[in-house]
Amino acid sequence: MFIATCVLGAVLAALLALSAYGKLSHNPEQTATILKVGFPERYIWLLASCELAGAAGIVLGLFWWPIGIAAGIGVVLYFALAVASHLRRKFYDVQASGAILLLCLAVLALRALTI
Repeated sequence: MFIATCVLGAVLAALLALSAYGKLSHNPEQTATILKVGFPERYIWLLASCELAGAAGIVLGLFWWPIGIAAGIGVVLYFALAVASHLRRKFYDVQASGAILLLCLAVLALRALTI
């Protein structure tokens, strides 16, 4: 089961890093979506920082489980709030955020089971 944790953790960390890169490079699609849900443009770098911290925590958590659990909880909350922000603005395009939320839940559950 630890192999599955490693594989899914690596996929999640890569997705988080890729998403953070898009935010830091001001990808027009990501920026438009973020603005559509009402998040201020000047603070987009904070979202990217949270994603990079989550990615680092997921990877480091493979070696020390408390970091992995904390990072897993953090990214689950991050994407749960992202989905909630979309729904609050009646912007129902939540497939990407919802899919990553499910992946975060899977990684958190696997990490908790492999302590």
